[in-house]
Amino acid sequence: MPDRTETTGYLAVLLATACWGTSGIWVQFIVDTSGISALALAFWRDFTTFLVLLLGLRLLHPAWLEVNKRDLKWLIGLGGSLGIFHVFWNLGVLVNGAPVATVQQAAMPAVVAIVASLIWAEPLTGRKIVAIILTFVGTVLVSGVDVLGQTGITLGGFLIGLGIPLSYASWNLFGKRVRGDYNPVTTLTYGFGFGALVLLPFQFFTPQPWPVPTETFLWFAGLISVATILAFSLYTFALGRLQASVASILAMAEIPIVAVYAYFLLGDRMSLDQIVGAVLVIAGVVMLSWPKKKEGTA
Repeated sequence: MPDRTETTGYLAVLLATACWGTSGIWVQFIVDTSGISALALAFWRDFTTFLVLLLGLRLLHPAWLEVNKRDLKWLIGLGGSLGIFHVFWNLGVLVNGAPVATVQQAAMPAVVAIVASLIWAEPLTGRKIVAIILTFVGTVLVSGVDVLGQTGITLGGFLIGLGIPLSYASWNLFGKRVRGDYNPVTTLTYGFGFGALVLLPFQFFTPQPWPVPTETFLWFAGLISVATILAFSLYTFALGRLQASVASILAMAEIPIVAVYAYFLLGDRMSLDQIVGAVLVIAGVVMLSWPKKKEGTA
């Protein structure tokens, strides 16, 4: 059976995915009411999150802002990869479409599992491999069974799609590297700060929708508080209790959660293929927390 530390990590990741799953809803409301571009929204999301976390720590726990200089390179890597992921994700949705980008994102656990096995000797067990396959196939079905058969993806679209899982995996790996030495909020404060710096140059070429309607700020507050600060804090907390490869596979639970939200909140109906896909993703996630032999390492 998983020990208490692992169980807490599992629950933290699943709660994080439930919060992340609301992101699309907040984003849709924000874009509908303001017309803000995807790149501009990514920057303001990261920058605002950084300011909120920085002010919170400065007022409540200023000592948590202290980091060792030797770790700055890892924190820069965390923030840079997070900002780059947001750029690739937004471009992927714009160029390839959300369904294709979602499937491309689902390659992330495989990247994390392979790199983590090489860097930290995390075991690449049969259980992990099967879980990766189940979550990937399930994501394809939830996103649309004909997604991989779509034509018209250009070389640029392919390269953008390749950048999605690579940058997503990178911030997971950098986050795991620094998580053991610092509080999750400390890690995120620096991460979002450096992430905003990466996105800043794009703002000179991206329209900024000022002034913004009052209702947009309400949706933006939900995006920042629920889908960003709470979600990333829970996930970063879990990285201190789980292998990076395990946490990344569990994070794929976001796919069926989004489908459930869309069903109840937006009135979207799930096809049989999508239901089967959601079940496969859940099965892959359950495999990682299923009771195993004591000598197992999965």
